[in-house]
Amino acid sequence: MTSSSLSSWLGRLPRLPRWARLGIIASLHLGFFALAYLLAFLIRFDYAIPPQYQAAMWTGLLPILATKAVVFGALRMFQGWWKYVSLYDVLALARALALASLAYLALNVLVLTPQDFPRSIYLLDFALSLILLGGARGSLRLLREKLATWGDDRPAVPVLIAGAGDTGETLVREIAKNRQIVYQPVGFVDDDPYKHGLRMHGVPVLGPIDLLAKIVEKHGVEELIIAMPSASRDEIRRVVEQAQRAGVKTRIVPAFEAVVEGKVSVNALRDVAITDLLGRAPVELDTYAIGRSLEGKRVLVTGAGGSIGSEICRQVARFNPDRLILLDCAETPLFFIHRELSQEHDDKLVAAIGNVTDAERMRQVFEQHRPDVVLHAAAYKHVPLMEAHPALAVQNNIGGTEIVANLAAEFEVARFVLISTDKAVNPTSVMGATKRVAELLVRHLNHTRPTTRFSVVRFGNVLGSNGSVIPIFRQQIARGGPVTVTHPEMTRYFMTIPEATQLVLQAATFKQGDLFILDMGEPVKIVDLARDMIRLSGFSEAEIPIDFCGVRPGEKLFEELTLDREEVDTTAHAKIFMGKEPADLLVEMEDTFDALMSAGQAGDDQSVRAGLEALIPTYRPSMPSSKVIRIESGRHKALNKV
Repeated sequence: MTSSSLSSWLGRLPRLPRWARLGIIASLHLGFFALAYLLAFLIRFDYAIPPQYQAAMWTGLLPILATKAVVFGALRMFQGWWKYVSLYDVLALARALALASLAYLALNVLVLTPQDFPRSIYLLDFALSLILLGGARGSLRLLREKLATWGDDRPAVPVLIAGAGDTGETLVREIAKNRQIVYQPVGFVDDDPYKHGLRMHGVPVLGPIDLLAKIVEKHGVEELIIAMPSASRDEIRRVVEQAQRAGVKTRIVPAFEAVVEGKVSVNALRDVAITDLLGRAPVELDTYAIGRSLEGKRVLVTGAGGSIGSEICRQVARFNPDRLILLDCAETPLFFIHRELSQEHDDKLVAAIGNVTDAERMRQVFEQHRPDVVLHAAAYKHVPLMEAHPALAVQNNIGGTEIVANLAAEFEVARFVLISTDKAVNPTSVMGATKRVAELLVRHLNHTRPTTRFSVVRFGNVLGSNGSVIPIFRQQIARGGPVTVTHPEMTRYFMTIPEATQLVLQAATFKQGDLFILDMGEPVKIVDLARDMIRLSGFSEAEIPIDFCGVRPGEKLFEELTLDREEVDTTAHAKIFMGKEPADLLVEMEDTFDALMSAGQAGDDQSVRAGLEALIPTYRPSMPSSKVIRIESGRHKALNKV
């Protein structure tokens, strides 16, 4: 039988009907049981069984086979042995064989009472059965893994693995049994000196990361795989820079699969992304609290087709809502997120086209679906565009929020959450000022409409969102440059979209507070981000230059997450802080608010700007922010002045 036909035969076994598969496996087990039993007698009597014991041997064969078959069947040991074998499987096999031996011993002593039956046979039979079955299962696994690549003409790619920990060990095992990707691990690099010289599955730990270039040259390595899910961004950056100097392609095991789900798959390997160098650790959530707030509920997400809104929909869908209403005025992105989620949640999804500024349409949505939770992500967010269209920014960011929030109160929605931005803090742009007014509006409603819990979640830039700096840089690099950065000192906070949306859902479970601020980590210079992306794309700054084009209207050099007068406090989650700014600042400015909304509806851009300045004393279009704020419990602290 050729290797291809043997591989094909083994591959067909799992697809047989269940009764046929179990029959084949049980028959093979019975064959091994019989062989072990007969070998036990041969070994016991040095391959010369006396005649008086031969009768006992043949008389006991059928009872021992029946006993083992019953025990193995009861313990479901005839299932799941074709592909995998591990230490757990060997221990389970030993337990089943021990129980079968004890059962056969009891049967012989209490029922059959055979004459001339050697007691040593029980122990010999147990040991031989374990050796034969364990060896057969292990051999079958090795055979399958060997056949997986047998006859594959593709040359194996020599790879080096950075990280000789649990993830690296699992990766080597996965590589050995993967059919699609032909890798040949030549070794590990790891900074732990106690691991140097050790082997895992035959793969040696060759030395520290600093010797990576020499190891690459000596062993002809073509790719480096980073298997360090808990490494900091500085550690990842160091490995990437070493690999770039050595001239090898770098891939990485995604931290989410390795840390959160505990799985490592060769198919999940990907190129190192800018998010890896920013070092955002996987978020730990109180999934029980989130599930309790969303499971079986009707959830409305506005702006569902956007970067943040679509990810909120993905996260909400995980918690089994009774109905998930996806609302957006843009039909194409709404279509795509609905199609994506409908593969697993089709019976719970509703795609609703509508603009949050259309009060009549919003009322129809609330009357038809009666949401329990509203997550309001719909907003105009692009700073330069809103500088050119301030009236529209007021209509959408403030007017749309007012319409949806008031309907939430009228229909006694349990929870309303506004997605806000760090640009609302000491705003220098129309977009930031309108989001600041929206924050004040929602917090005002939390004090005046007690039937609904209103809250605001504020955070900074998210990586990879539509129109954000990362996809723009990626496009510029693909075109051959230059990469445009507005200012050498331009600094931003960054967070991944899944992290931000998960923390939004976590904040929505809190019973105290109406302003929540997400911990964005350390601020990042945009020019450093550009340089990292150029290097990750395999270029140098000589090949892809960076041009400084000047700060655009409404832009800040530095973003802030809290106001100068705004205190913050800790919450039950380490990455979520609670703002303690006085909440009801709109009470004494109702006339100014009404005038602003009237100017927005009239399209009077000049009056809109004046109204924003009157309503938001910290709105200073001509004064870019001059400090970076790090959040701490109690008072926030200014880290540095420019």
